[in-house]
Amino acid sequence: MTETADDLSAPLGQDKPRRKRRLRLPFTAMQALAVMLGLFLVAFAGFAIFNKDPLGGEPMTRIAIREPRATDEKPAAAGLGQESKHEAKEAPKQAGEQKTVTMIDGSTGTRHDVVIGGGDAADKGDAAAASAPPPVMAGIDPKLLEKSRYGMIPVTAEGAKPFNVYAADADRAKAAKMPVVAILIGGLGVGAAKTTDAIMRLPPAVTLAFTPYGADPGKLAERARAQRHEIFLQIPMEPYDFPDNDPGPQTLLTSLTTDQNMDRLYWHLSRMQGYAGLTNFMGARFVATDAAMQPIIREAAKRGLGFFDDGSSPRSIAPQAAASQAMPFGKGDIAIDVVPTPAEIDRALNKLESVARERGVAIGTASALPVSIERIGSWTKTLSDRGILLVPLTTAMLKSKSS
Repeated sequence: MTETADDLSAPLGQDKPRRKRRLRLPFTAMQALAVMLGLFLVAFAGFAIFNKDPLGGEPMTRIAIREPRATDEKPAAAGLGQESKHEAKEAPKQAGEQKTVTMIDGSTGTRHDVVIGGGDAADKGDAAAASAPPPVMAGIDPKLLEKSRYGMIPVTAEGAKPFNVYAADADRAKAAKMPVVAILIGGLGVGAAKTTDAIMRLPPAVTLAFTPYGADPGKLAERARAQRHEIFLQIPMEPYDFPDNDPGPQTLLTSLTTDQNMDRLYWHLSRMQGYAGLTNFMGARFVATDAAMQPIIREAAKRGLGFFDDGSSPRSIAPQAAASQAMPFGKGDIAIDVVPTPAEIDRALNKLESVARERGVAIGTASALPVSIERIGSWTKTLSDRGILLVPLTTAMLKSKSS
């Protein structure tokens, strides 16, 4: 092919058709994705910062709360009037209301979730059954019961007192002549397995203390009495670190009025029957506060009950208050399972023996831990061989009063 002059003088590439110029974006697809991600993160951060929900992002559970059912019954306490709106916040829950309580064992940290009140009848809409008071236990003298807004509570009648009627049998003539030891196992009624273990494995002379909580504490208390254990009722009272350390619903508080605490006391008293006396459940602040504690002691004495102070508060005014009412009283000398190991429990039991020989009477307290029940059960089998008599708490309280 022959090239012309024009072809030789033309700039190279001028004979090729020109391509159309493509429109280029100012950023790539990856850059666009990065920008969108950045905008999302900024929006999310803004929501987290300016959202006023303090629980945002926290896992949440919704529960249904039943309102208390109205009742036409009046409080059993004399002088209980209409409360102000402010006081109504502290008013006790009605008997038909359900509430779940988490009980924490102070020694082991074991948690027990317990449903209090109500029951299946409440779920079915049976208001009458849901608000029904706890049934009266077998073997209870009806003359020693009085109706309250929450159920039947103890009372004296014709000179008879619950302390004497429900005290366990004991050879008191023998107890008066030799050193005696009494043991109170507390925290029962919550956890049927541990309660049953204490009832069946410990000798009848060991006294059992029930908290007012549990689905049916009266049924377990009835079983304890059938095995010839005497029983006491533990009353939840305010500790110094309340509410961080909360004994449970209807706790007696130093911040409440006397009428309010009395109403709460009646709720506790109605949870079961057949107990010879009361004892504090926690309550280091309450038992040390004269204005709060005195009315409780007077009411217990009026109803023919004894009072046992577990000895955990050195500032307790219970001894003086009980003496002023001439009521049966006792105080714990040694907490047996503060350190819940076999060796430490055995050491505490040996110390309890020494106190009994020195004073003539000694009272130990313990919880229903398996190790405690096992060591106490073994210790009691040979106690009489060492010249010491195991007696119910009521017997030890009467001997302490007379000595």
